[in-house]
Amino acid sequence: MSVVSAVAEVSDADFEAEVLGAELPVLVQFTAEWCGPCRQLAPVLRDIALEEGERLKVVQVDVDRSPRTTMAHGVLATLTLMVFRGGEPVRSMVGARAKRRLLAELADVL
Repeated sequence: MSVVSAVAEVSDADFEAEVLGAELPVLVQFTAEWCGPCRQLAPVLRDIALEEGERLKVVQVDVDRSPRTTMAHGVLATLTLMVFRGGEPVRSMVGARAKRRLLAELADVL
């Protein structure tokens, strides 16, 4: 997987197949082009996607382009991170984090 495609964007159209139907746990970043902290977190998520790709799928949902998915999961702020496992949300976090802290928070869901 290339560095550019390490974190794929999913939309209202493919969220169910790509996230809810995934075999691996999925870390979803709800983001927007205008969100500065989201851009800051992008390299961290890319690194995690590359390093943990066998245990964790990492995707992003643009809140402006996918409002149905955003509202369905109660996302009220950009830079919301949610972990889905077996089609269910099992963890929700809001705000940017250092890679080490994010990995520590994900440890029990991997």
